[in-house]
Amino acid sequence: MPRGHHGSINIAGMSRVKPPRGGAVDGGRRSLLKALAAAMLLPAAARASPSLLLTRRIPASGETLPAIGLGTWRTFDVAEAADLVDAQECLKLFAGQGGSLVDSSPMYGRSEAVIGQLAGNLGLAGKLFLATKVWTTGREAGIRQMEESMRRMGSSRMDLMQIHNLADASTHAKTLRAWKDAGRIRYWGVSHYHAGAYAEVERFLQAEKPDFLQINYSLAEPESARRLLPLARDAGIAVIANRPFAEGALFDRVKGRTLPPWAAEFDAGSWAQFFLKWILSDPAVTCTVPATRNPGYILDNMAAGRGRLPDAATRQKMLALLRN
Repeated sequence: MPRGHHGSINIAGMSRVKPPRGGAVDGGRRSLLKALAAAMLLPAAARASPSLLLTRRIPASGETLPAIGLGTWRTFDVAEAADLVDAQECLKLFAGQGGSLVDSSPMYGRSEAVIGQLAGNLGLAGKLFLATKVWTTGREAGIRQMEESMRRMGSSRMDLMQIHNLADASTHAKTLRAWKDAGRIRYWGVSHYHAGAYAEVERFLQAEKPDFLQINYSLAEPESARRLLPLARDAGIAVIANRPFAEGALFDRVKGRTLPPWAAEFDAGSWAQFFLKWILSDPAVTCTVPATRNPGYILDNMAAGRGRLPDAATRQKMLALLRN
């Protein structure tokens, strides 16, 4: 992914772009149609009041956080007019459905700048729980990168700053503790995305006890539940589950298969909700961050944060289903 400075993004009037000949609709209209069509197909839980969205407590403070967040890896690294309109519609729907945590990184190309610009366009500045990461080596380089991320995202006080993939973790941990004490950030944490780093992540959690751990966790990649999630739960560390669909691999596994009737027992009306509710039914998980730029998928994902969750026996049944 490219790194470096990205200028401001102007999408004013993009939803009114003149359609090409042949009657094709513009990006804003396409987004609206996709969102409305998806909403009509979803169960009533998907259209419920945002106040019914599942929330979880952040152990470090007791603050509650909506359990469905929004990831931006690849999906918000965009520049084309139609893509930006879709991203704005997604962010609007996400916030309107009660969502709060939006996660990014300087590794994600234009994503931080896109989030900042769209949040400003929508009047959401200061209303979202913004999370990003430091992804470099050296104290001064880390400070410069974090300050640039905050500028891009339009935040003078970041809600959550994470050490991305443990890059120079001991150095940045010192800076983040100092920034939290000074009120420049509200929480700090560490992130990773694959099992090969779990031993190192475990050592870091034990030594540093950050406020948040972001780690991969899904029906396709459940291994972090063996040691990392219990450790986080016992140490009072909030958990953000990334890669909830394993980069789409879970949908590949169920391609052509019908959602089992017993999914209705925990209010899952789609495979996406099936996958997300399995994650959220682990009490160690605070939030999960599916990434999308499809407004219909936003509504589908947010529905997973409403209604019943599977119990322990059903969770095992769900695992077995995906292994067959």
